[in-house]
Amino acid sequence: MLGEIHDVMHEFPELEGKIDEMRASNSAFAELMDSYDTLDAKVRKLEELGTPVADETIEELKKERLLLKDRLYDLLRT
Repeated sequence: MLGEIHDVMHEFPELEGKIDEMRASNSAFAELMDSYDTLDAKVRKLEELGTPVADETIEELKKERLLLKDRLYDLLRT
């Protein structure tokens, strides 16, 4: 759906404390979070503004976002 919230805090509210802790103490995790947040903002902007973009492009961005979210979740579970 257009404009859905996909930020990590929204996706994993039960892990908010751990997310904050890891973001502050783990630079690799913080970099992944920053990359995820940037990509999520880009996807949302393209969707909300109705910017003309090829379906394949938006789908690739969403796949990349999902892969980043999976990597973050794996780090949060360890």
